[in-house]
This record gives sequence, C-alpha cells and structure tokens, in this order.
Amino acid sequence: MAASLRAVRRLGLVAAAPPSLAFTRSAFVAKKADNAQPNWLGVGLAFGTSAALWALLVKQHNEDVKEYERRKQAREHKCRECS
Repeated sequence: MAASLRAVRRLGLVAAAPPSLAFTRSAFVAKKADNAQPNWLGVGLAFGTSAALWALLVKQHNEDVKEYERRKQAREHKCRECS
C-alpha cells in the first residue's frame, strides 16, 4: 500500500502536501499586547460576570437554607391533629 502511494506521488498525480504551519504567523500574536491601555470593556465584563455569578450563588444558598429549615421544622412537628 505504502509503496504504491509513493509511486503515485513520484508520478505527480497527488497534490503536494500543504506547507508546514510551524513557520506561519498568527494574526492573534502578530503584535504585542499594549499593557498601558487595558481593555476596560473586557475587564468590566469579566468582573461583572463574576459578581453576578457570586450574587446568584449566595441567593440560591440562602433559599436552600430556608427550605432546609422549613423541612426540618416540618419533620419535628408532631401533633395528633396533623398525623
């Protein structure tokens, strides 16, 4: 199989391999980051998202604690009229 593929390549029937990407420049790293001018929009979005997630987490925790306390009281409630 490999020998026949080499023969086809020698005859020029198969397109040449694409150039190696090791020596190409990426558009994302072509210029250095300017640390004197931070991306304030990105910074604000990052911190805002983090604050919103923490607020949601604390709110959910407080609701869970209230539900736990309610169920705990319902378990301890023992009167003859309810059972």
